[in-house]
Amino acid sequence: MQTDIQARGFPLTKALENHVRHRISYTLSRAVSRIRRVGITLSDLNGPRGGVDKRCLIQVRIDGLSTVVIEDIQSDMYTAIDRAVGRAARTVMRRLALLNSRRRHGTTRPEYHQSTGL
Repeated sequence: MQTDIQARGFPLTKALENHVRHRISYTLSRAVSRIRRVGITLSDLNGPRGGVDKRCLIQVRIDGLSTVVIEDIQSDMYTAIDRAVGRAARTVMRRLALLNSRRRHGTTRPEYHQSTGL
């Protein structure tokens, strides 16, 4: 699993980078074989003005499925990271479970019915 971390509007400290890597590897460990890439963009929307403006945007690319995109905005960057990573992991696991269920039961996406247009 390739992990790419970017910071916009502030310097990415080693402590923050380590926190992100640890949380990502821990929460997505069960699905690591299916995940191609995780992109994390951290940004401070208001800069030095403060407020609820620390954003964590996560994009998870999964083999055979659409990209999972999660965003969380909080006043604390660590909280935004923790919440976004948790939501991303739950979404990834839900999508993989649905895919596995479809494969087990031999169902795929509904086919396009030419006569009805559905």
